[in-house]
Amino acid sequence: MPLLTLFKKKAAEGGDLAKRRESRKNVKVGIPKFLNIWSTHRFWIGFLKELGIQPKNIIFSSDTSEEQYREYGKGRIGMDSCYPVKALAGHIGELIYTKKIDILLVPMIYSLPSFLRGHVVDVLSCTRVMMGPENIKAGFVKEENVFEKLGIKYVSPFVSFGEPHLLPKQLYEAFKDALNVTYEEVERAVKKGLEELERFDRKMRKKSREILEWCAKENHPCILILARPYHMDPGIGHEIDVEFQNCGYPVLWGQYLPTDDDLMDWLFGPEVEAGLIKSPFDISDVWTSSYSSNTNEIIWGAKFAARFPWITAVVRLSSYECGMDQPTYTPVQRIVEASGTLYFKFGDLDETKPSGSVKIRVETIDYYVRKYSPKIIEAKLRRLDPKRMPESFRAVLKESV
Repeated sequence: MPLLTLFKKKAAEGGDLAKRRESRKNVKVGIPKFLNIWSTHRFWIGFLKELGIQPKNIIFSSDTSEEQYREYGKGRIGMDSCYPVKALAGHIGELIYTKKIDILLVPMIYSLPSFLRGHVVDVLSCTRVMMGPENIKAGFVKEENVFEKLGIKYVSPFVSFGEPHLLPKQLYEAFKDALNVTYEEVERAVKKGLEELERFDRKMRKKSREILEWCAKENHPCILILARPYHMDPGIGHEIDVEFQNCGYPVLWGQYLPTDDDLMDWLFGPEVEAGLIKSPFDISDVWTSSYSSNTNEIIWGAKFAARFPWITAVVRLSSYECGMDQPTYTPVQRIVEASGTLYFKFGDLDETKPSGSVKIRVETIDYYVRKYSPKIIEAKLRRLDPKRMPESFRAVLKESV
């Protein structure tokens, strides 16, 4: 191809791209703040921004609430005992009836991004959670197609974060008509979305490490929450983490524990050298059926908590009748309590927040944490090799003396 012709072709392609991006400037995309969006939201923001969607036009629904569910989800669900799935009806209804959106993005997430990928069998989502969008969508089209009536494009891509090389194809098929995108545009947007998600993940883990170093410096106990990402939603997790913060405890979530090499060597190094585990992220010694991403991270979080001195209590959250969580209750409890770390469980969370019951249980947990934390910290420190302790922890411990 002559050089001049090539330049003209490239210029034309660039002009077409600019026109397509300009055409998306005013497109409003609504995303229900539900289920695994809680661990992938930064990807979707980065992805859509790269395609030309204005940040102000990426609209998330509000936190889950009984009012949202009653007002917008009534009559839209089938029989399902999983409240986090049922709550999606309220999120969708809120977006389509109150936000004037052009596109409703409700991804079916087959597998999740996870720091344990490559160390476990797989990183799959719960099948009920994955199919939740199709289940709830049926309630909005069974009598009439509400989306068509309101002029909203319903986009529900099947996505595999566990196999990121598949994402461009999956998302191109979903968005090629809705946003008039090319495959090359989607490839770039996927890359940008993954970078945005990784940047957010690093930021959260860095902050978690800073909190743990503060706990070491002050010799102050910390509470770890082991739950699914969507229990961060105040309407699903009932802000139990906030109750502990109000008692004066730093609270960390298992999904964002620090994974720095020096810290992993201190906590897991001797076991790796002894051949008990292949790496600090290997959970096969306690959990062989490592297919579920959220479950894997809960198990690994229990192992981390059992070793880290200033995590003196683990609080497990789970929704009512969660079939994925039930097999893990006993293993997690045994892992945590074997180290002398305190373990507590809220295993029956549903749409109704039992405020009185939660308050009493939090007060009870607070009593035990305050009473036993000094001995727990001392015992766990004795079990760890002081020569392997990260320099940043040694430094803050010297300051506190």
